[in-house]
Amino acid sequence: MESKGILTKLYSFLYIRGFKVWISYRTQVALTILSWVLPVFTYYFVGTSLGNSLVERIGVKDYTSFFVIGLAFQGYVSSIITTVSGRIRNEQLYGTIEYYVLSRSGVTSFLFYSAIWGFAVNTINAFIIMSVGLGLGIKYDINWLSSIIISVLLILSTLGLSFLSAAFTMVIKQGNPISLFFSTFTTLLGGVVFPVTAMPIPLTYLSYALPLTWALQGLRGSFLDGEGIVQEGGIILVLLVFNVILIPIGVLAYKYAFRKAREKGTLSEY
Repeated sequence: MESKGILTKLYSFLYIRGFKVWISYRTQVALTILSWVLPVFTYYFVGTSLGNSLVERIGVKDYTSFFVIGLAFQGYVSSIITTVSGRIRNEQLYGTIEYYVLSRSGVTSFLFYSAIWGFAVNTINAFIIMSVGLGLGIKYDINWLSSIIISVLLILSTLGLSFLSAAFTMVIKQGNPISLFFSTFTTLLGGVVFPVTAMPIPLTYLSYALPLTWALQGLRGSFLDGEGIVQEGGIILVLLVFNVILIPIGVLAYKYAFRKAREKGTLSEY
């Protein structure tokens, strides 16, 4: 127990240090924040130019609130998965991955702590985007309990996907299809900036196979309409099923890839 506490403090120190290093590069911080904010105004002016009548045809009453929630929480998926796979890739390049994954913290702990940075950065991202939305006239009616539950379930399902992404990185080194798909195509398929029902039927079915699609539907209800656990019960149940499936698959896939890489002696190859 004492060694675990020491490791937890060590990892906490590393990420506090990482945050301090990140904010010390003020130009990079400014550009990063701009990359978060500019898409909000892009979609805002697109929605304004289309007009309310056209937007309502696709089943959206208030397009600004729709895409603001989508952009704010899609980042959890893309940032966590990209951070984890990128962290493994960097440790392979530096030749230090063996020290991390063979430490007392274990294989899965390495990935869990790697995901914390992506979670922390996107929490800032979500806060800024939703603040901009507030300035654009969005009126939030937040049910905090259901919002927190759905957010946590989305993050946990993303951890399962990030473990799966890490398994691909461990084996194929470059060209990770999981990372590419969930960092890029979820904006298209997850109902981030337009409802999934506006897509062709085959793509609509595919979108419902993504936890993000269900999570965004629930988060829009809990953040904008004050919907509680009773109203969000179905979505919470679906997200629980995703977690029961994705987390074990992700962990087992990563452990298998790690074991194979050790057997072949390619753990530190890049």
